[in-house]
Amino acid sequence: MDKSANCAHCLSYFVRKLYLCTSINYKQLKKEILAPQALKKVKELQAHNETRIDEYYWMNDRENPAVINYLENENEYNDMMTAHTAAFQKSLFKEMKGRIKEDDSSVPYKLHGYWYLTRFEKGKDYPVYSRKKETLETSEDILFDVNLMAEGFDYYSLGGLNVSPDNKLIAFGVDTVSRRKYTIRIKDLESGELLKEEIHTTTGGSTWANDNKTLYYTKKDEQTLRSNQIFKHILGTDPKHDVLVYEEHDETFNTYIYKSKSQEYLIIGSHSTLTSEYRILDANDPEGEFKVFQSRVRGLEYGISHYKDHFYVLTNEGGAINFKLMKTPVTDTEIQYWEEVIPHRDDYLLEDIDIFEDYLVVSERNNGLNKIKITRWDTGESFFVPFDNETYTAYTSINPDFETDILRYTYNSLNTPTSVVDFNMATKEKTVLKEQEVLGGNFDKDNYQTERIWADAEDGTKIPVSLIYKKGIKKDGSNPLLQYAYGSYGSTIDPYFSTTRLSLLDRGFIYAIAHIRGGEYLGRKWYEEGKLLQKRNTFTDFIDVSKYLIDQNYTSNKHLYAMGGSAGGLLMGVIINMAPQLYNGIIAAVPFVDVVTTMLDDSIPLTTGEYDEWGNPNDKEYYDYMLTYSPYDNVKSQDYPNMLVTTGLHDSQVQYWEPAKWVAKLREKKTDDNLLLFHTNMDAGHGGASGRFEALKEVAEEYAFLLDLEGITL
Repeated sequence: MDKSANCAHCLSYFVRKLYLCTSINYKQLKKEILAPQALKKVKELQAHNETRIDEYYWMNDRENPAVINYLENENEYNDMMTAHTAAFQKSLFKEMKGRIKEDDSSVPYKLHGYWYLTRFEKGKDYPVYSRKKETLETSEDILFDVNLMAEGFDYYSLGGLNVSPDNKLIAFGVDTVSRRKYTIRIKDLESGELLKEEIHTTTGGSTWANDNKTLYYTKKDEQTLRSNQIFKHILGTDPKHDVLVYEEHDETFNTYIYKSKSQEYLIIGSHSTLTSEYRILDANDPEGEFKVFQSRVRGLEYGISHYKDHFYVLTNEGGAINFKLMKTPVTDTEIQYWEEVIPHRDDYLLEDIDIFEDYLVVSERNNGLNKIKITRWDTGESFFVPFDNETYTAYTSINPDFETDILRYTYNSLNTPTSVVDFNMATKEKTVLKEQEVLGGNFDKDNYQTERIWADAEDGTKIPVSLIYKKGIKKDGSNPLLQYAYGSYGSTIDPYFSTTRLSLLDRGFIYAIAHIRGGEYLGRKWYEEGKLLQKRNTFTDFIDVSKYLIDQNYTSNKHLYAMGGSAGGLLMGVIINMAPQLYNGIIAAVPFVDVVTTMLDDSIPLTTGEYDEWGNPNDKEYYDYMLTYSPYDNVKSQDYPNMLVTTGLHDSQVQYWEPAKWVAKLREKKTDDNLLLFHTNMDAGHGGASGRFEALKEVAEEYAFLLDLEGITL
């Protein structure tokens, strides 16, 4: 047992009692609280004839009581150091919750003769799923009341809802641990009874064949959690007899199954960062054999959509880095039969397509902005859905109906609440079905200014930044500013509206989204320049944006804060090693910070599938490059900003021990008196709390940390 950790625990207990029983100022007492000091045990890690010493490797054991004790001591320390903000956190939570319409509901969509709805009831954390037959005026059939299902669980996630073609059955997945290991169940929608089948360790998703009795699903490897097997289940049989349809043996790939929008094909997909492969089967022939659409070729990415006697293929074939659209007959799907429909363009990223009976809808991106282009199949006439903002987010929504003129899309911007819009592709008329309500505080979007600026990177590249702030602020360097980014996997953080963010904006904060390399904001090349042996561009871009914001007097290093989660938490870990002097505070949520050790351990979930993103450190070139930026390996004796680090004990994406080890090493090495707080959610995983309001408590904790550093307590 770690004696020093126990001493910290006892002192925290003593100080808490003193705080409750006396009138001594708590902020003075904070200085007397000792932070937990983790036990150090030398562990030698060998690779490429080199030895690294990891003194906190022992934390890699969720079942070890000493590990749990250390995490609980850190939580105790966090509670003590933030006790003076407890009331403020509750106030922020109440404020953010007060903006949410509690008895809210989704815009219904129609599928196979039923209207499907999701609604929330006042005071409840979880949704109610229901449907209505034919018209919205008919009585409601409750599919699931997740509030009732979640009773007795600290964490509860329902997903993968999948109704059979005859509308009589629904398959669904449940995760009660937050490890993303779902158990699939099937409900009889006529009797309301659950069938006895339970299928464990799945992704939660499933797909029905058109016979209404054959269900396909994806199993996960018990240890690595890689989605590696497709099984076929026959209704009424024991799942232990389910047939293995496909197994993905390449450990860098994941596999999944879905049905084409036309409902005519079952499609098995295999995917790695750089390569795709699909298999197809007539959905009316579940006893048939899946046929390879186009065999995998390293570096060839493609996706398929079915329309009449052709498949449409979104692909990077032939060096189309921003992708192009091709088509091929359903009878001849190999690459030699592909014909070009939309050519590759250097200035447009082709992101997705939606196929309707009379229209092809293309989602693309130009200069960072979303575009939705509509083309008639018969005449070839094309036009764009009109948008008129400097920086916004727009994307096609749920469009299950094939024979319709209506395209449903979603629109919002940094200062514009989310709208769900039905756009008539024949008449070009739009109908706003719903605009997100912002309750309390008399929200007016015109009170906030948005803009997009371009910062200069060290290599001369222009980095786009989306900003929002309350109108009337002065650019004199005194404004607190929260800079956010992700910057990995080609994932683009578009400028989106947030009701919770108003709690910062209304207290004088500027909010900035840095569209750094590693995402695809400016096209696929933008991603390629922020991965593998160019990964450091992601980090230097973020730092250069920070410097630019300071140079332009939006803020100063005394008021600049940064935040990122998961791979964005890696970003936080790197920037505080490289440029700690730029930031007053950092929030690192579920951060991926022990890059080299994790990527060398192929038993950890996700590792092998990440080689094409970060590189494989079994290759010396990638090993050496990773060591130049891995946050845990580069902690040094220097001053660090104030920090709040969060994780979940059951996280399957970034294991809890990465931030735990990182915090322990930071406590050992850092030379400042700034805050270093570490909070582990002992019941949750990568996504945090499962309830919509419980999640707000985590946001309130983060915001209270930032606002307290600014001396703002109201």
